[in-house]
Amino acid sequence: MSKLENIKGVIFDLDGVICFTDQYHFLAWKEIADKEGIEFNEAINERLRGVSRAESLEIILEKATREYSAEEKTALMEQKNNIYKEHLKDMLPTDLSKEVKDTLDELRARGLKLAIGSSSKNTEFILERIGLDGFFDKISDGKNIINSKPDPEVFLKAADMIELKPEECLVIEDAEAGIHAAVSGGFHNAGIGSASKYAKTENAIASFRDILELV
Repeated sequence: MSKLENIKGVIFDLDGVICFTDQYHFLAWKEIADKEGIEFNEAINERLRGVSRAESLEIILEKATREYSAEEKTALMEQKNNIYKEHLKDMLPTDLSKEVKDTLDELRARGLKLAIGSSSKNTEFILERIGLDGFFDKISDGKNIINSKPDPEVFLKAADMIELKPEECLVIEDAEAGIHAAVSGGFHNAGIGSASKYAKTENAIASFRDILELV
């Protein structure tokens, strides 16, 4: 792993990178699936990483025994999000690790622009719960995009918000869909967690603090 040249900004995915809300997504989708009598397990849940709520529902409904109308799908997504947000209320600033906070502070001290690029529509609420409200220069998330990952839109908008070109930004992702989006958008990328093993990942990192070696 070697330092990247001309990196002026870092764009972070939220879930699985800055903090971990996977268990809350799983519990919410599991409750919905159980009510509908649809099989749902950890393997299916893994396929939902990095994709939008609508796309997640379509994946879950692959196991359904009937067709769902657009209205029914909208209602299920709203139910899921309400359950998910109730779980998010349990999050506290202690859910932000010292390693992540110290690394973010060091990146800020080095003069890098910092942004969020997440498909989640709950980004601001989550950041508030973990004590990062107002910390990032800009937030690009599910509220301001049409196409979710693996489309690069969320990262392209984040780069535009912090007034940088894609090649001047490093995207940090934990999901294959996010890495694919970064590559498609012309960004440098670093994969953590399962994304560190993805073939398209440019820089595999074992821990969050490893970002400091790249920039």
